[in-house]
Amino acid sequence: MTERPDMTERPDMKRGQWIRWLRRGPWENGAMSVIALGILMLTQPFSLDLYTYSFVTILGGTLGFVVVSHFPR
Repeated sequence: MTERPDMTERPDMKRGQWIRWLRRGPWENGAMSVIALGILMLTQPFSLDLYTYSFVTILGGTLGFVVVSHFPR
């Protein structure tokens, strides 16, 4: 008899590819980059619009970092 494929996995993507795609390192670097961008927006003296959205950018990067920190290594 042939084995049935696991119903929880997508047939076009194996488990190893999901783990590689959801690794913590690159996502943490991206979240830290968003936080750094928000800090640069906060400290620049040229545009009031950038200053206005800096807090939202920092907050989004921080929330992203918290979520990503639960990803597998």
